Amino acid sequence: MQSTEHSVLLETHLPGIKLFSRGKVRDLYELGDKLLVVATDRLSAFDVVMREGIPDKGHVLTQLSCFWFDFVKDWIPHHFITARVTDYPRELHAFMDQLEGRSMLVEKAQPFPIECVVRGYLAGSGLKEYQATGSVCGVKLPGGLREASRLESPVFTPATKAQTGHDENITWEEMVSRIGRKAAEKLRELSLGLYSKGREYAEGRGILIADTKFEWGLEGGRVILIDEVLTPDSSRFWPQQEYAPGKPQPSFDKQFVRDYLESLHWNKQAPPPPLPPAVVEKTSEKYREAYELLTGHSLN
Repeated sequence: MQSTEHSVLLETHLPGIKLFSRGKVRDLYELGDKLLVVATDRLSAFDVVMREGIPDKGHVLTQLSCFWFDFVKDWIPHHFITARVTDYPRELHAFMDQLEGRSMLVEKAQPFPIECVVRGYLAGSGLKEYQATGSVCGVKLPGGLREASRLESPVFTPATKAQTGHDENITWEEMVSRIGRKAAEKLRELSLGLYSKGREYAEGRGILIADTKFEWGLEGGRVILIDEVLTPDSSRFWPQQEYAPGKPQPSFDKQFVRDYLESLHWNKQAPPPPLPPAVVEKTSEKYREAYELLTGHSLN
């Protein structure tokens, strides 16, 4: 698969535009009652941001989120307005080179302080907790499950949101205590429904969505979908044809980076070691492949 012509962008610089925040991957700018969300090519592994960017990563995250926002528009309200830079406020047009293909104009919302995680397969922190307790976030699961086992019904396992460091799994009761029962039940219902529809679609395109996390916010008194949706950064995507439970699965994300870093004597603290060009390119290739399989289109 050929790489595209996009240059790597590690950090945006938009003089005169108010910076709202910089996350591990995204730069957010404030525009009155709206936000400009820019996905850079930064990559974090083990919660340390690498020096090298991943070509096309920001484009994949943004354009795949745009695809899913369009996919759900008739049944889930969301914050997405447009990704066309020419439709942005005029003061942003001068930054076309930084924004084209990797940014979205969105409605500003009040985020719920919860990561809404849905798991359809046993992997990651869920697998570790299951092996220790037989449960995931307080949800009791059947005995005898193996790594990557498909769960009979997807489970909702909330987590706290962390700007730095790891998100932490919490129980349903803890989520209720933080945001109230009515809101918690609404987010659980929406998250399970969205995951199920997304998983069904993806399976038709050759991808298993093992798990994912959604973010929701309040805007004008209604609950809306915010942030990114069903991307390789927020989800585990596995190639369906290679699925074999009982072991780790190949994936469409930064697993090549994690595997390389695990082979080193690195303490997983900053500063990170340099990434070889081959690892960077292979990671970029997997992001692009996920986009093209899910959408049926080449990356713009």
